[in-house]
Amino acid sequence: MRRRLIQSTLAVVLVVIAVFGVSLVIVETRTISNSAQERVESEAVRLASIVDSRLFVAQQVDAEVLRKQVTQDRYYAVIRIPGEQPIEVGSKPSGDVITATAPGEEGETVTVQEPRSSVTREVGRTLLIIGLVALLAVVAAVLLAVRQANRLASPLTDLAETAERLGSGDPRPRHKRYGVPELDRVADVLDGSAERIARMLTAERRLAADASHQLRTPLTALSMRLEEITLTDDPDTVKDEATIALTQVERLTDVVERLLTNSRDPRTGSAVTFDLDEVIQQQLAEWRPAYRSAGRAIVSSGKRHLEAVGTPGAVAQVLAALIENSLMHGGGTVALRTRVTGNQAVIEVTDEGPGVPADLGARIFERAISGRNSTGIGLAVARDLAEADGGRLEMLQTKPPVFALFLSRTPVGKSRGGADEPMIR
Repeated sequence: MRRRLIQSTLAVVLVVIAVFGVSLVIVETRTISNSAQERVESEAVRLASIVDSRLFVAQQVDAEVLRKQVTQDRYYAVIRIPGEQPIEVGSKPSGDVITATAPGEEGETVTVQEPRSSVTREVGRTLLIIGLVALLAVVAAVLLAVRQANRLASPLTDLAETAERLGSGDPRPRHKRYGVPELDRVADVLDGSAERIARMLTAERRLAADASHQLRTPLTALSMRLEEITLTDDPDTVKDEATIALTQVERLTDVVERLLTNSRDPRTGSAVTFDLDEVIQQQLAEWRPAYRSAGRAIVSSGKRHLEAVGTPGAVAQVLAALIENSLMHGGGTVALRTRVTGNQAVIEVTDEGPGVPADLGARIFERAISGRNSTGIGLAVARDLAEADGGRLEMLQTKPPVFALFLSRTPVGKSRGGADEPMIR
């Protein structure tokens, strides 16, 4: 591209020089020739007037007198006076000459000659000047073409590298502009594409991490139920465990659908009115075996028959994340308590463990933030799920840890109750 730009610019300059240079040479040559002819004619008229003035006062006219009036190294003059010998002044030129004759009032004639070689020399000097100017124009055009070619080719090379990086999976925008509107427009488009690709890759990686974390708990619970089935011969127990396993499969399906929905649009939800007791009891049934194996207990208390607006599957996933977090990082009994504040239903999850370190308290819901070698994804996903349903997840206390899930309530007229009930183990 650089070579083509230089060649095209140089070709244009050469064409311009050829057209205008030849025209200028022709015009200057004619101008110099005409000027030389006019100069010789003027010289002849001047000498004729001098001869006329001397003849008019009867003064002598000879070569000695006229020699002082003629530039001998340039002109050759012949004065012819009637009845006298011609008077020659200067050196007679050889070769081609420029001649002019002027008549006098006393009947004399003055002929002046100039060698055409002087005109040729002047034309040569003019051609040399024109040639030097043309050469300077060519050099300037080449330098300008090289500069312009670099200015256009270098950005295109950068843009090609940016496009190649996008194709190789490196979506970092360069935010580099070149001062050329068309190239800057291409750079804007590539940077916009890079940002969109980066967001897509981030969303895919986030979906993969969320799926890995969220599917682990239902799969673990399902595996425990299947193990219970393999270890018992009681048909009733097998039936009960199979029923629970099917419930786990349904929850697993719900988790997958929820993850896919959030990956497409985190704001999309399927909020309905549901009974919090059902979700809490489901979580107690799922996690009780794991807590029993760890020598710990999980209980619930607070107001019963509370209804909230949200997605039951999403609320179950939030509670599962909090319960699993208490199982892994907490200690003692884990308690789920329901209460009402304003027009919101609140589910608090607390345990008797050491709590959350002070330096992590403000960042506990950030991704990749964990106090004990975990993924740091669970609480971040739980917060996103809660916000997608119009609720919020907060940490009310660090020691002992108290996490609270706030959900909107249905109108009072639709509530089926709200009295406190004793703790259920």
